Amino acid sequence: MDPSKLRDIQEERSGQNTPLQPQEPQEPIESPTIPSAHASKTRPRRGSSVSRVSIDYFDPQGVRELQRTLSKMTQRPGSPAQSTSSDSNATLANEAPFDFEKALRQITEKREEAHISPRELGVVFEDLHVVGLGSGASYQETIGSTLNPLNIFKQIQSARHPHTRSILSGFEGVVKPGEMLLVLGRPGSGCSTLLKTLANQTQEYHSVGGTVNYDSLSPKETQQSFRGDVQYCPEDDVHFPSLTVEDTLRFAAKTRAPQVRTGETRAEYVTGITEMLMTIFGLRHARRTPVGDAAIRGVSGGEKKRVSIAEALATRMRLGSWDNSTRGLDASTALEFGRALRIATDIARLTNIVSIYQASETLYNLFDKVCVIYEGRMAYFGPADQARQYFIDLGYEPANRQTTPDFLVSVTDPLGRIPRQVVPNRPKTAEEFAMRFKESTLGALNKKDMSTYRSEAVLGEQSEKANAYRQSASQEKARHTRTTSPYLVSLPMQARAVIQRRVQILIGNSLATVFALISFIIQGVIVGTVFLKVPESTSAYFSRGGVLFFALLFCALSSMAEIPSLFAQRPIIHRQKQAGMYHPFIESVALTVVDIPITFLNTAIFGIMIYFLVGLQLSAAQFFTFYLFLFTMTLTMKAWFRAIAALFKSEATAQAVAGLILLALVIYTGYTIPKPYMIGALRWISYINPLRYGFEAVLTNEFHTLDGTCASLVPQGPGYENVALANQVCTTVGSVSGSPTVNGNTFVNLSYSYSFSNTWMNFGILVAFAGLFLATLFIFSEFNTTLAEDSTRTLFKRGSEAPVVAASGSNDEEKGVSAYADEKIGKEAKEAKEALTDAPAMTEVFSWKSLNYVVPVAEGQRKLLDDISGFVIPGKLTALMGESGAGKTTLLNVLAQRVSTGVVTGEMLVSGQSLPRDFQAQTGYCQQMDTHVGTDTVREALLLSAKLRQPASVPLAEKEAYVETCLKMCGLEEMADAIVGTLGVEHRKRTTIAVELAAKPKLLLFLDEPTSGLDSQSAWAIMDFLRSLSAQGQAILCTIHQPSAELFQVFDRLLLLRKGGQTVYFGDLGHNATTLIQYFERNGSRHCDPTENPAEFMLDVIGAGATATTDRDWHDIWKKTPEAKVVQDTIAKIYADGKSRPPVATTLHSEYATGWMNQFVQLVKRDMLFRYRNPTYLIAKLVLNIFGGLFIGFTFWKAKNTQQGTQNKLFAIYMGTIISVPVANSLQVPFLNMRKIYEIRERPSRMYHWSALVTAQFVAEIPWNMLGSSLFFFCWYWTVGFPSSRAGYTYLLLGVIFPFYYVSFADAVAAMVPNAEIAALLFSLLFSFVLTFNGVLQPFSQLGWWQWMYHLSPYTYVIEGLLGQAIGKQSITCSDVELVTLEPPSGQTCSQYMSNYINFAGGYLTNPDATSNCHFCSTATTDQFLEASFNISYAHRWRDIGFLCAYILFNIACIYAFTWFFRIRTGSLLGSLKKRFNKK
Repeated sequence: MDPSKLRDIQEERSGQNTPLQPQEPQEPIESPTIPSAHASKTRPRRGSSVSRVSIDYFDPQGVRELQRTLSKMTQRPGSPAQSTSSDSNATLANEAPFDFEKALRQITEKREEAHISPRELGVVFEDLHVVGLGSGASYQETIGSTLNPLNIFKQIQSARHPHTRSILSGFEGVVKPGEMLLVLGRPGSGCSTLLKTLANQTQEYHSVGGTVNYDSLSPKETQQSFRGDVQYCPEDDVHFPSLTVEDTLRFAAKTRAPQVRTGETRAEYVTGITEMLMTIFGLRHARRTPVGDAAIRGVSGGEKKRVSIAEALATRMRLGSWDNSTRGLDASTALEFGRALRIATDIARLTNIVSIYQASETLYNLFDKVCVIYEGRMAYFGPADQARQYFIDLGYEPANRQTTPDFLVSVTDPLGRIPRQVVPNRPKTAEEFAMRFKESTLGALNKKDMSTYRSEAVLGEQSEKANAYRQSASQEKARHTRTTSPYLVSLPMQARAVIQRRVQILIGNSLATVFALISFIIQGVIVGTVFLKVPESTSAYFSRGGVLFFALLFCALSSMAEIPSLFAQRPIIHRQKQAGMYHPFIESVALTVVDIPITFLNTAIFGIMIYFLVGLQLSAAQFFTFYLFLFTMTLTMKAWFRAIAALFKSEATAQAVAGLILLALVIYTGYTIPKPYMIGALRWISYINPLRYGFEAVLTNEFHTLDGTCASLVPQGPGYENVALANQVCTTVGSVSGSPTVNGNTFVNLSYSYSFSNTWMNFGILVAFAGLFLATLFIFSEFNTTLAEDSTRTLFKRGSEAPVVAASGSNDEEKGVSAYADEKIGKEAKEAKEALTDAPAMTEVFSWKSLNYVVPVAEGQRKLLDDISGFVIPGKLTALMGESGAGKTTLLNVLAQRVSTGVVTGEMLVSGQSLPRDFQAQTGYCQQMDTHVGTDTVREALLLSAKLRQPASVPLAEKEAYVETCLKMCGLEEMADAIVGTLGVEHRKRTTIAVELAAKPKLLLFLDEPTSGLDSQSAWAIMDFLRSLSAQGQAILCTIHQPSAELFQVFDRLLLLRKGGQTVYFGDLGHNATTLIQYFERNGSRHCDPTENPAEFMLDVIGAGATATTDRDWHDIWKKTPEAKVVQDTIAKIYADGKSRPPVATTLHSEYATGWMNQFVQLVKRDMLFRYRNPTYLIAKLVLNIFGGLFIGFTFWKAKNTQQGTQNKLFAIYMGTIISVPVANSLQVPFLNMRKIYEIRERPSRMYHWSALVTAQFVAEIPWNMLGSSLFFFCWYWTVGFPSSRAGYTYLLLGVIFPFYYVSFADAVAAMVPNAEIAALLFSLLFSFVLTFNGVLQPFSQLGWWQWMYHLSPYTYVIEGLLGQAIGKQSITCSDVELVTLEPPSGQTCSQYMSNYINFAGGYLTNPDATSNCHFCSTATTDQFLEASFNISYAHRWRDIGFLCAYILFNIACIYAFTWFFRIRTGSLLGSLKKRFNKK
């Protein structure tokens, strides 16, 4: 940023430049307050010039009502203060305004009478040094770099010897009780680190040096015993979104309620403090409103900020650090925050430390002290009202109307500060600034202030002051609470409060609970009807096992869905633990306790439906035993998955581990592979598997009273009509020769090695597991409350030359890359200036006349824009302003042709002619949210924009050259190879603008809030850049939140709107906004003070903001002014001039600049790079396939050719196909993320056709999934023991074709849902259909009515193809258990007796010549076994591949159809189709 820029603008407008003379310290601007009787009584402290705030600022009416509560609290019978209260009531009767100070004084007196000692806490620090982890430039990880063995060694080396860097150095100062300190600095200077360090939250740093004292307490004791008294409040408002405002505050008050009170009960105290806070902060109207988040509609941003403040104050903290708490708020809301904090500090003598970006002068005047940080050094720490003059005397001057905070921050920017020529030896580096301050009078004053405070307050840990503080704190602790505990209430009280809150959360977010119940009902109906009324014969033995296994499995699976929500709430629990509200494990206890009745209801409905639809054993004892195990198993598995979530810091790791463990639990339950067949090396898994004990209990509970009628007696059929039962036997395992039934106990004992006698032992083991998992959950949730920190350093593309960032501490721990050396920036600025001359100048004038916009709402219609006229001239920077809800962004969207609902009327013309067809392609639109593909480099993002949005006729070399020009123009050359997702806020905003410029917009550049969320220097840099663009002939229309006076001067023209989308002013601003100010003063507004920000003045005058009002209709005034007539005349002249010129040519004669194939190629490149640079995603996919393949392979290791061995091979294939579920689930997330970027930014810009995106995403995903499935195949095929001669077909189906199926299926599901959560739920539901009906869980012959679904399920053909090919046309050798023994009639050998039967039914004898005890195996070939039981035929294998390919084509068609229907289509279905056919 050129330091003379602002002067140039001033000179350009006024032709003069008055050098700034050294000033006397300015009188602070008093904050406007609502008049009240006690306003005059609010006395500033001696020697302080800080603005005071009226207590009834937010809610005057509410404050007057609150007096009744407070009066009651101060007039208990027998109280010495009763007479005072009577006076108060007398005042009430006379309707006098409420004196809050007086009421509080009475409460304080009551506390003193009750011998409740007050306590306050200041902080004094000296020689403070903070060292963090991290190095300079880093490179973006890719799958290649992650798997590179050399890099692995480097990572081990850096883990052992981490790089460190200094973040803060040489800080000293004191903040006393009743004081507010403002911390100022550029992003990356160390503001957040200072705030965290002073709030005693230093766990994330490598080391902290120097001394910090909280009065006479050490940081260690403060952390251990008084954690709730010292708090850090992060900039994000993290609350439970479904909790109401009142419930949120009541909970905070309840968990920090003192034991010793002034006579009222605990409940009265909680109600009193909640009402007081809601009243003071103007939240009474929103008491029943949920706090809300992105998904749940709740209170507004400003109200949410006030909830955060009120909650922190309800915890009665003594010292608070507020980190950038006004980010993203407009100036009026930020001021409300500051005023609220000032009120709290004055009333309760708190100590508050606040960092704020873009603070206004009014906000600045609320602070006692200010600390200016320059690249980790302390440039100033002292009185706020002397800071401005200190830096002026140091040799720097503020720009015209520059606010004090902006000036203080600009001094730390080598190119933002304006030097005064009259002062020699100006400091230039951070070290010089720090040194000069220490040597200055104010530096000495700071030292003196510290030593005075030390002598008064820092008296040693055993001093009377320290003991008094401990005594005061211990008075507040409930009985049965340790004296050294940081918590005030006892464990039972914590549990009661947290359980109550958990119930409130569930009531507030009942949708998830209802959805879970519905899914249990749906699954109950499906499973119940699939296994409907199973016969009591041996043919249904397999089915009975299947239904019991599925019932347990589904209840276990349903628990996994909780993992994301547990991670989402972790930041809230961590913050509340730091606030000393409750033990984190209590939240887990509450979750478990509240979940018991819900689980009871869900499992009862599910269990009853399954039990009676299937027709399991109808005795009360057996039903309740089944239900007891189902319920206990569900609770045990929920505890298990919650424990896994508590164990890890990263959700992705927890999900992957949970998925792999679930696979192990399912396989080692004993259903898919019975215990006798498990290999010894892995059999131990079944002993530590709670599902196995539950399954044994429910299976033996079902079978122990069952004597199944034999479904297939051997021999029978032609020639065996008159055979006696004594000469027949049942083929089912456990049969006895001569018996028509098979005993269930014998069957489960021989098949599974299970016994009914173990039932209650199993229950005991299950309860023990539940206890173990709950203990694990409670222990880890107590100690592991933080999340894995995402790296916030700027990363660069591998192979690029990243600029080396000085490790001197120029970076804050949590921010991006900071400033570089002065010369480098100066050179960049020069190059950017030269590059700007290459930008195409715009010559056309865009205008609009009588613009109205009406949208349908529930009550009818609402007008958002009301008769707005205006124009944008090339070379002029036009601001679009107004309060929140005035319609700024709406107007921008309407002008940019980006609205799809509602009715727009009025004219929009380019140079008096109608808009060209490709108007959207000829304009650039920078949205408020910087939406980019996070893994692209800056250059790649610009190249994509240039390649897809500039006409195809422009040569590629020219597009690439122009991208380099844009990089220079936007000052992004150093960052060209930086990864966009890791950029700091300012560079990301520059990238957003550069992406639009790369498209070479010919007509206009729209920008929505380009300075939102930036600090004052970054905001200035962006606006200065836009100014330079407009000077080169660009036409720019830009909405902006209430800017500083300095930023406001950058604009040439202003369109000001008020609520309802009505024009209040449109015209030139004039030098120092004089034209605008004169317009308002001429039409009856108050006088604008010379020191006042014109932007704040005009908004105040028109009645914008939360508390401002106006007695004039400024829209009506505008319509009657000569200025409004000038606008209409100018538009008429533009129209007239335009008629004499040819209309603006349409440069694109199709909807898009380039052809479909070019779009597809560019998008595939981007999507492939996105995956390549996302190693976590790919490695999770590959590891799941490798681990799954090896695990299933070794579980079914070298499966034998017995009946059970063949069934094991069947399950090896079945489990292998299930691996596709988590793989497919994970690929929906990138699909939805890319679609979101398309819908938000790329679709309205007409970059490419939606079908190119969908195709590119599908194509980019296939190779990685084919690689994953291939790895699975190689790890699985030979370990199970399938023949090598048949591997080719299996690989073709499983490694090549199957990935196409599950990728297309997952994408088709994702295409019709709005977000990843619903995609996962819907995908699981549809997948359970597909898996239930493929003939494995319930064989085809038993499916009954559902047989049509068997034919419809694509997995039917996958399983048949794989199984038929892998084990078809092979012989079976029965194991001893599988052989049945029968007696031939006397005089016949086994062979003579059985030969006819074997000829038509199959099977073989092991002792054909014996005359008794014939050992018969019912199946001789795999084909006989597969066709009889599972309807699988070897001959169908190529047909199955054909069917699967047809399903893939159907899925692909669904991706396009669903995307168009759910995401692209506008209006009614018929209307959309008509439009499409009319085009053709």
